[in-house]
Amino acid sequence: MKYLVTHTSPDWDAIGSVWLIKKYLSGWQEAGVKFVPAGQRVANSKYKIVVGEELRQVTDDVIENIGGDEYLHVDTGLGPLDHHQTNDMHVCGMSRVWEYIQKEIERGKGSSEMTAEHVEAVSRIVKIIVQIDHFQEVFWGDPVADYQEFSLNGTLDGLKLAKPNADETYLAYGIESLNALVHEFENRIWAEKEIEKKGTGFTTRWGKGIGFETINDAVLKLSQKMGYEIVVRKDPHKGYVRIKLRPAKVDTEQKGGDLTLAYENLRKIDPDATWFLHISKKMLLNGTPKNPDMVPTKLSLKEIIKVLSGV
Repeated sequence: MKYLVTHTSPDWDAIGSVWLIKKYLSGWQEAGVKFVPAGQRVANSKYKIVVGEELRQVTDDVIENIGGDEYLHVDTGLGPLDHHQTNDMHVCGMSRVWEYIQKEIERGKGSSEMTAEHVEAVSRIVKIIVQIDHFQEVFWGDPVADYQEFSLNGTLDGLKLAKPNADETYLAYGIESLNALVHEFENRIWAEKEIEKKGTGFTTRWGKGIGFETINDAVLKLSQKMGYEIVVRKDPHKGYVRIKLRPAKVDTEQKGGDLTLAYENLRKIDPDATWFLHISKKMLLNGTPKNPDMVPTKLSLKEIIKVLSGV
């Protein structure tokens, strides 16, 4: 049997370390997980931790054989996949696990099917968890805002309050969240590349705009976060079009633009297509998989951009 050992009441560093090994290290997908008090090792470990004036690594062995079973300690026990023996704030247990896995992949002992985008996605997640493990979120933008609690960090803390002493529950929640999050990061990285390499820039009376022919809907929101006032995306396969202006800012005088005139002009140019103007007047849609009866436009992205530039 194989066992992963980490500390009780696991944080994102411990959860992330277990997730990485079970997901990417060959032979460890079905490993059991055991929890020990923080800093300790599993019972019967041959390595004894002696805490003196400074913490020292107790072993260079990543995998320990105990009674015929293999044990791998992460984020606890002062082994090579723990970090509490160093003051380096750029390191955590998960970052050490990720470095170890990448070396194992090079040796042919890990998942070798990861794309460059996937490796980058995981690396970005690891970097954020390093920051969280060293309490750097207090320096993030607007750190006392309520929306900061609406995060993986906040929900894990809330789960521990709602269900005390439920280590397996915390781990299962964390693993499911990280599995989802790696897909979100991959999509973001793809969108970043689309914006950099494939976006068609244009100017409007509202400000700068950008257009895409892509199936990746993430370019819309990410472009707006990057400062584009209007974004248009055309699905190259289905022909559907989404046009979005930056939204009005709540509780301010900033109301932003209005797509009514663009809506009217596009209906005149292509009356057979189904055009839907959202009540906010900041979202104009043509076709959606949610409504198969909607008729996609025959206009090209270039023709749509010309309309938006001229209104």
